[in-house]
Parts: sequence; C-alpha cells; structure tokens
Amino acid sequence: MRIAVCGGGPGGLYSAILLRKLGHEVDVWERNAADDTFGFGVVFSDETMSAFEVSDPPSFQRIVERFASWTDIDVHYRGATLRSGGHGFSALSRKVLLGILQERAVELGAAVAFCSEHPPLEQLRRDYDLVIASDGVNSGVRNASPEAFGATLDPRKCRFMWLSTDLVFDAFTFHIVETEHGVVQIHGYPYDDQHSTFIVETHEDTWRALGWDAAEGVDLPPGASDEASIDSFRTLFAPILGDHELFANNSKWLQFNTVRNERWHDGNVVLLGDAAHTAHFSIGSGTKLAMEDAIALAWAIHDHGDDGVDAALAAYEADRRPVVASTQRAAQASLEWFEEIGRYVGQPPRQFAFNLLTRSRRITYDNLRLRDEGFVDEVDVEFVHGDASANGSVAATDAGHRPPMFLPFRIGDLELANRVVVAPMDMYSAVDGVIGDFHLVHLGSRGIGGAGLVMSEMICVSAQGRITPGCAGLYRDDQVPGWKRVVDFVHAHGGAKIGCQLGHSGRKGSTKLLWEGSDEPLDGDNWELVAPSPIAWSPRNQVPQEIDRAGMDRIRDEFVAATRRAAEAGFDLLEVHLAHGYLLSSFLSPLTNRRTDEYGGDLASRARFPLEVVDACRAAWPAGRPLSVRISATDWVDGGFTGDDAVELARLLQQHDVDIVHVSTGQVSADQRPEYGRSYQTPFADRIRHEVGIPTIAVGAISSAEDVNTTVLAGRADLCALGRPHLYDPHWTLHAQAQQGYRGNPWIPQYRSGRRPPNDGTLAIKTEPRPFEESDAAPTVGWRPVATR
Repeated sequence: MRIAVCGGGPGGLYSAILLRKLGHEVDVWERNAADDTFGFGVVFSDETMSAFEVSDPPSFQRIVERFASWTDIDVHYRGATLRSGGHGFSALSRKVLLGILQERAVELGAAVAFCSEHPPLEQLRRDYDLVIASDGVNSGVRNASPEAFGATLDPRKCRFMWLSTDLVFDAFTFHIVETEHGVVQIHGYPYDDQHSTFIVETHEDTWRALGWDAAEGVDLPPGASDEASIDSFRTLFAPILGDHELFANNSKWLQFNTVRNERWHDGNVVLLGDAAHTAHFSIGSGTKLAMEDAIALAWAIHDHGDDGVDAALAAYEADRRPVVASTQRAAQASLEWFEEIGRYVGQPPRQFAFNLLTRSRRITYDNLRLRDEGFVDEVDVEFVHGDASANGSVAATDAGHRPPMFLPFRIGDLELANRVVVAPMDMYSAVDGVIGDFHLVHLGSRGIGGAGLVMSEMICVSAQGRITPGCAGLYRDDQVPGWKRVVDFVHAHGGAKIGCQLGHSGRKGSTKLLWEGSDEPLDGDNWELVAPSPIAWSPRNQVPQEIDRAGMDRIRDEFVAATRRAAEAGFDLLEVHLAHGYLLSSFLSPLTNRRTDEYGGDLASRARFPLEVVDACRAAWPAGRPLSVRISATDWVDGGFTGDDAVELARLLQQHDVDIVHVSTGQVSADQRPEYGRSYQTPFADRIRHEVGIPTIAVGAISSAEDVNTTVLAGRADLCALGRPHLYDPHWTLHAQAQQGYRGNPWIPQYRSGRRPPNDGTLAIKTEPRPFEESDAAPTVGWRPVATR
C-alpha cells in the first residue's frame, strides 16, 4: 500500500514507523524544519508506555532512556503544599521525542520531507492508497472539507501559554496563584534533569483584567513570543521561581479548542491525532493520543487491509472512537474545572487538593486511596473536623476511617444518617392512584437498606396529572392510608427518612405503562392534557391544551391539597417536581413555553407559575419539615434551558424558602442530546451549590460507593441520589458499608447477623475500583433514563 502522511509531528512519524514495519511505502511531509519544535515537555502514562514497548521496541527503548519519571502530584494552595503519591508519570523533551521518531522513521525507509507542504489533497487522493491527516488542531486537510468529517470546534474560556523553566520540579505540580483579578494556575512537570514545562493558564476575564491581552490582534513575527506577558510572569511568579528563569519558544497566548469530528475518514483520507480530536492538556498530552491513534490505525490496516481501505478505516474508527470519547469526556470535565477554579478557592486545603485530583471523574475516592491511603485519610479528617492544620500532621482518628458517604447531613430540622438517597423511581403499579402491597415491599425494603433518605416516585396531584394509568396519587383522601402505611413502616424499621415527590405530568401524560411502550399514548380512554403552550411531546402524542389562569389556580390548589395529604401521611420531606418536561418544568423551558403573557418570555416570567406553586406548597407544608425542588439543569438542546438558567432558577428557589435543590437534567425535549458519562449530571449540582450557596442533591449515573464518596468529599453535592443501583440491590447502602469495612450505620436487628458475609466464597464484598474505560463509559446506545422520575 502506498501511504501519504500530512504532518511530521509525533503522530504522523509514529504512523510512518509502524506502517513501514508492515511493509508499506510511506511518504511524510512536514512544513517545519527537522529541528523546529514548539512546546517543551511531553507526558506519558505507564499504560501508554506499555503499548509503545509492544509496538516498536527500538523507539521505546530510546524514549525511556531519556525519560524523567515521578510518582507524586503536588498542589500548592494558600501557603500549603499537598502531596499525593502513587500516580506514575514519565516525560521527555518534545524536541528529543521528535528526533527519536524522525531517526527511527528514516531508519525504516520512510521518506520524510521537511520544510515542505504536502501536495494538493486531490492529487494525494489519486496518487496514494491512503492519506493520513496528522496536521494538527488547525488541520488543512480537515478544513478543506469540514462537512465531510462533520467537524466542530469548541473554543474554551481560558487562555494559556507554554513555557519552560530551569526549576526542576520533583512532581507534577499545580500552583494556585490568587490575584486581585482572579486565579491563575500553573501546570508544571519535569521533562529532563535540567528543565520543567511551565504552563500559565487563567480565565479569559482574569487574562484581560491583568492586561495580558495587550498582544491580542498584534501580528508577532514568526516564532516570536509574547515577551511583555512573560516579563510580568517573572514578577508575579517570583515566589515560585526564586532564582530560576523562564524560557520561551514561540510562546504566545492560546485559546484551547476542543475538536470533534462526526467521521474520522472520508474515502481514503483519515484523520489522526489533533486533526481528529483534542483533549485538554490538564489530563495528558495530545501527543499521547496521537501516537495511540497511530497504533490503532496500524493494527486496523494489518487486520483488515486485505478487505480494502474502507474496511480498515472503519475498523480503526470503531476501535479507537470509544476510547477517545472517554478521554474527551474526562478532559472536558477537567478543563471546565479549571475554567471555574475560582468557584473552589476557599475550600479547605486538603479538600481543594482532593477536588483538583478527582476533577476529571476518572480518579475517584477508592482509586486515590489505592494510590495514597494516607493522603485520603487526611482529607477525610479535615472534612469531618474542618480545623485540621494544612501544614501540620493530621492524626489518624475514627473519623479518618468513616467514608464520607456515611457522614450525617441536616436539612432544616431534618437530620439524615448519611448522604445516600434512594432516587424517585416510578413504578406504575397503583390502581386508580391507590398504592398497595407492591409499594410497601418496594419502598419498605429500601427503607431498611441503609440509605439516609428514601424518595417516593412522582406522586400525582390529580388524575389528569398522571403519566400513566398506573401512577400513584395523593389527589383523594382514600389514597392517604396506603402512603401512611409505607411511611410508618420506614419510620418503624431502620433509621431512614422518607420524602414525597409531587408532580403533574403536563404534556407527557396519558401514556402507556413504561414496559408497554415508553411515552406511547394510550390506545384508548385518553384524558385531556394541559401545558403552558400547545406543543406535543412528539408527533405521536396528543397536543395539550394551553392552560389558562383558571387552570393554573386549579392545579396550584391540587398541589396544596396533595401537600396536606403528604403531611398527614407523615412524610419527612416534600419535593416539588420542576424537572423532566412535566407541567411545571414545561413552564421553565423556552422550548415548551411560547407564551406571550406574563407567564412567558424571560426566565423570571417563565418561572412565575412554578414559583407560585412552590410558595403555596411551602405554606401548606409543616414549618419544621424541609422542602426540596427537583429541576432539569439543562435541556441538552440548543436554544433550551441552560446551566446559566439553572443557577438563576436556584437563586429564585432559595429566595422562596426552598431548602435543597435536586439537580437532574433533560427529558424536556425528544430532541435532547445528553453528554452521558460517569456522574454526568453532577457538575450542574456542583455549580449550583457553589455559586448559589444552597445544598444540592446530585443524581445521574452515580453507581458506586466511590462515586458517592468522591462527590461528597470534593464538595460537589451534599447528597447523592441513586436509582438503578437500588433496583438491583435494595440494601445497596448496607452492602457499600460492608465493602468499606465501616460499621457505624446500623443494620436492623432482624438482619444484624448478616452483616458479615459467608466465608465460603459465595459473596465477594471487596471489589477493586473499576477500570477507567469501563467506569467512564457512556451508556449503551438507546439507553434513556425514562424510569427515573
């Protein structure tokens, strides 16, 4: 096969090496000279190096001979240095790496042309069997036909500059520098025995306020650096640098672009590395991803080349895309954390460091404990006591061995035994709104399963407000005894509290039971639907009637009557459902509220009626019992409700005496495109908690004890709601307690002898943290959170 490589960076050169080893003819074009390089160090993980060793031992050996290696991460924050060990990184000079790969490619017979632009793309398509575009984030090959690849570029909020210093760090180092205009962070790491990479990053607002935007729009000579900014760095970072110097190499302010492509190949042209995808430097290098792409491409050609280029490229993309998607999700979480780092400045030192280390949601509480148990113990103690010295030694105490998920939490006058919530899950098993034995067993078993709070499913405030004929209700007095029976059981057995979620289906009502067809309208006996605007959920669902003021009055009063019945049943907490596209949620979203009266328009107007309902429920609910509101923090649709709207709504809820916000997302529009992944909704709860100062419940793809511990300890939410894990295991919290060797959360006396698992191997309770790719994986295609209400 005759192969053209456009771009002689590490990805392109490594492709040339591996494809020459397979016997293919390879020509490489690189616009820069052989000894030109921009940037300084390149970081690799131990896992990546194992792949390099197998793929090409000679270049692997030359690389490792030049490595600087370390295992620690240091966080310098407010005068404290927090060190976490056990991580495992290696780095070397980018210039040295390019030299090794250039030498190896030529050694194997690849033709590498420097200071040369590649021939026109159409000529390459004709003359070569395969064209590899490894020409970087601003790929000319990709940009020549962006529609063919479905390219999107997402410019981010921070500015950054790559530099070097002769201060040799002995760890991967983060310096958090607070200025009068905002936070500036330094990412640093050694790449040889004399130098370290020194990356300066800050939010664009801070960048402008500090005057670093002076060179914006100025055409610096090729290869020139922004010397004015660099001079100011020497002063600002003098406490870090001491007598050491900063060095520039075409060092200019950059704005990170997240590159995504719907397709990585078009005909015989394939994208590789930054041309196909980018991942923020805070979780690793684009060089690493590009070289891993080269390995996957070489294997695809080896295994499928006989079936034609199309088959090989399809196999490459199918194999590599899930791994890259996982990396990009982690990178997105990391870059967003640094974009909003000012939100977290003020946390206690160890909690801040833990938050930083777990920001991508790949490293978790358990994973970090495996790496550095002492560090996690210290964070635990500081979290419990809040007064541990940042620089002194933290004594090991019982608190250090109590996982964060088992710390109590108070909402108003209600104290919960721990941070675990059984999420609201519709069971569709009521008869004419009346619950029976099923709900007693369903909620009762979870009530004795160890969770601090058990939430009911969405209890409908009227027959019209049901989702399905099987929905439970509190719209008649005869529906109260069934719920009182459940509440009394939960109160009598175990230490759980129980909450009532009230809602009205709006335009999503009059549908079949979930297992008969999600969101499918009934075959007959449909009831009339109401909504803020006459917009159907989907073309197959009925068009709702636009609700008028009399209808609003009626529904508000139905919520009030249901609230009083919930209080009569003895529920400990009330939650008003303003999420998932049901009636009150539909008022909030501009996608579903097209009104031109006082209940439509800006967010304050769209929230007018939902807040009226919240106020009425608060007034009817006993003063000593807390009120929660569940929201969808984004519609996941352009032009819909956004994260900014969610923050503003949370401020309004706080002003209306809401005690805690239960932060979900989506299910407002059938056109939604959620960004699924591990704990994917938690960042919205995190943002509301820190920006508004109101307690939050995180929910969504939280599936393990380490997820809960990580979320709580990092301060991203106060409580974590889990649905599916509790369907799988009603006693999930008790088993999580046993897995972690904690005995403070009592089992009911009838089950106490089962606290210790059998010794015959029939029950394995100690599990290792899941591999990164599995724990971060998106749900399978077609998965929708329809059962969680």
